[in-house]
Amino acid sequence: MESKAAVTALAALAQESRLTVFRLLVQAGPTGMAAGKIGEMCGIPASSLSFHLKELTYAGLINSRQESRFVIYSANFNAMNDLLGFLTENCCQGSACSTTEACCPPTEELL
Repeated sequence: MESKAAVTALAALAQESRLTVFRLLVQAGPTGMAAGKIGEMCGIPASSLSFHLKELTYAGLINSRQESRFVIYSANFNAMNDLLGFLTENCCQGSACSTTEACCPPTEELL
């Protein structure tokens, strides 16, 4: 991950509502969640929510897809893992820290 992309992602997450939305979408997993449900669960009005979703999408942290008349948003786990890797790549004086794997939730096909 390039520094500029990391700064964009971190800036998008540096706002309470966007951080709340992103964490909710991480919990929702690859299936994601409809915009209306996100707003309901986070207590964010639709007009504000659309702005926050746009910022998270621009940063590459979430994806959207159309399903019928709903727009479904989901966390971009690859981008999240790239950001975490960027932030920790030089930890522990350059030595491997642990054997923990990056977050990679199972896809619907594997469930």
